[in-house]
Amino acid sequence: MTSQPTLPTDTGTPGSSSPPSPGLHAGLKNRHLSMIAIGGVIGAGLFVGSSSGIATAGPGILLSYALVGTMVVLVMRMLGEMSAANPTSGSFSAHADRALGRWAGFSIGWLYWFFWVVVLAVEATAGAVILEGWIPAVPQWGWALIVMVVLTATNLVSVASYGEFEFWFAGIKVVAIAAFIVVGGLAVFGVLPGVEAEKAGLGNLTDHGGFLPHGPGAILIGVLLVVFSFMGSEIATLAAGETENPQKAVTKSTNSIIWRIGVFYLGSIFVVVALLPWNDPSIKEKGSYVAALDSLGIAHAGQIMNFIVLTSVLSCLNSGLYTASRMAFSLGERGDAPRSFGRTTSRGVPMTAILASVVFGFVAVIFNYFFPEGVFLFLVNSSGAVALFVWLVICFSQLRMRRIIERETPEKLVVKMWLYPYLTWATIGLILFVLGYMLTDTEHGNREILLLSLLVAAVVVGIALVKEKIKGQKAGATAEVTDKVG
Repeated sequence: MTSQPTLPTDTGTPGSSSPPSPGLHAGLKNRHLSMIAIGGVIGAGLFVGSSSGIATAGPGILLSYALVGTMVVLVMRMLGEMSAANPTSGSFSAHADRALGRWAGFSIGWLYWFFWVVVLAVEATAGAVILEGWIPAVPQWGWALIVMVVLTATNLVSVASYGEFEFWFAGIKVVAIAAFIVVGGLAVFGVLPGVEAEKAGLGNLTDHGGFLPHGPGAILIGVLLVVFSFMGSEIATLAAGETENPQKAVTKSTNSIIWRIGVFYLGSIFVVVALLPWNDPSIKEKGSYVAALDSLGIAHAGQIMNFIVLTSVLSCLNSGLYTASRMAFSLGERGDAPRSFGRTTSRGVPMTAILASVVFGFVAVIFNYFFPEGVFLFLVNSSGAVALFVWLVICFSQLRMRRIIERETPEKLVVKMWLYPYLTWATIGLILFVLGYMLTDTEHGNREILLLSLLVAAVVVGIALVKEKIKGQKAGATAEVTDKVG
């Protein structure tokens, strides 16, 4: 294993072919990153969580997805601006480190790592439930263990093996949802051969209590229910550091975020609410996508969707382990985590960072098995609002980094935030509004999620500030001794 130097603030000239982190290998191909970028916005939450949003907001859930999608597009544009100028394995954490201070990079990096290692346990359990249904001879905990071990081994081999697995996992998701949109769209307009979808039609958008059956306020509740399903769109900026041309990769993934969200989220949800009345009992009983497929008379719709959800779960697990380990690697490089986290094997794999991440994931799976309503519920709830915290930090970092880039390396400003700084401030206002609205939502548990997440964030920020103070005192003492010796 080779020790890595501190993360550089300058990664060379635009279009440089060398990765920004010397210990990581440029093992991801363009097709890998393209599929990671596309698949990153399609989480298992879209398939299994949209039914509650539809029940809450009716067809108006489209506005909830559009609102959150717009927010994600703006945040990703800001992140793309910073990452294209300085691609790093730490992405927004490294940018916050430079723009806002070491405390910010430390805090948001560890919070993001915490979010993803908890996701590992959630997704491993979700995948195990599906697999146990197919092969009950293996207990649920056994399937969770098998899934975690296989994907850990994949990530330990090389970044190329991670990229290859993710290419196929994400590819299945993309093909499945694209086929769903095409087939469902044809049924909505009555041109699908051999299928009589009796309930389908654009009238479903307005015929059952109107477009907003529960009033405009339901749009905001819908926002709270769907916002967390968008987490993962930033993975491409972390992975770009292990491609041959990081700047080009970041630019491409950032520019494509609009159509990715528009097609996969808005397109598929539109098909669901047009195929079935929003208050059809089957949406809640079977899940929105299974109910939609059933309405078309497609045989074994439930099992087909289970396979797609399993693929999404495995994709999320694969990417979650990759993302958590790269964030831990970056923190180790910068001295904000044990130095061993910032070392790589001869294949460019941060083995210690991967193993540390997966160990926490294994422990969380055990908590889920023995204490599902206690420790595990606390872990899940206390990481729930981290996505919004990350987006907020990205916004504030971009406000500072834009001026730094313009002053020091203006030639690297190849991706620019639109209407800077006005849209940046508007996005900050929107995120703060969503966080504030969470405090008022006790029905869906969002108030508890936000308060627990704020508690964990306060602890991490406190540790960061104490760490900086101790470091400052040591530096002052060293300088004093040096002066006396001199």
